[in-house]
Amino acid sequence: MRPSRRDNRLLLRHPAWAFPGPFPPDYPHPKAHMIEFGHGTHTGLRRLRNEDTYYADASLGLFLVVDGMGGHRHGEVASATARDGVVAQVSAGQSLVDAIQRVNEALIARSSGLAESRPMGTTIAAVRVVGRHYEAAWVGDSRIYRWDGALERLSHDHSIVEALVEAGELTEAQARVHPQRSVLTQALGITLPDQLHIGLARGELRPGTRLLLCTDGLTDEIADERIDAIVSRGDIGAQECVDQLVLQALNGSARDNITAILLRAAA
Repeated sequence: MRPSRRDNRLLLRHPAWAFPGPFPPDYPHPKAHMIEFGHGTHTGLRRLRNEDTYYADASLGLFLVVDGMGGHRHGEVASATARDGVVAQVSAGQSLVDAIQRVNEALIARSSGLAESRPMGTTIAAVRVVGRHYEAAWVGDSRIYRWDGALERLSHDHSIVEALVEAGELTEAQARVHPQRSVLTQALGITLPDQLHIGLARGELRPGTRLLLCTDGLTDEIADERIDAIVSRGDIGAQECVDQLVLQALNGSARDNITAILLRAAA
């Protein structure tokens, strides 16, 4: 785990030229604004170690959660490698998408030198904030939600069950209990570079907007309606909202590691 040790309320003053890559040259110059964030992770009640990790740094405008593939011997190494790789690439000026692509290649190369037949794999959900604009990218089933008066899922799980839901063959309720709900169709370190599909969404952080990044250890335990009820609260801070989310997940079976980051733009 490598969270930022900075204060959770920071003034962001990022010149447009400091973030090359996906943002077009004519992007409006961002104004300084306040953004609050909370973060947390827990091993859960059934795992012996935490293969989730995360990074939260408002000065860089980078937030991400990473979930090492359950059952893979090197899941913890894979998630830490992905985290550090994306942070290093973005810090060096790479776009979020390019950073994720390079991390995928690095994980595949690292797996090729291992004696085990199973590769190192991990999911990722990442957000890059520039002024009042954000870019969200993901691979696998770690999720990104946006709240702006109502909760909506920005990300789409790269999983067999999600594909069946989109095809109309399963309902959301059936998907939540399907025996193959954790079988992924895309994962870093597993999917070949020319077959990797990185999910991407962009938008504006309007006053009061929230962005939630979380691993499936949270969403497997808490329905979206309950997540909405907690994330929407304005009477508690972002950190308290994250604490509430983790506690709610622990009140369930908590079969997996649980990780969440909540960003909240000042009203």
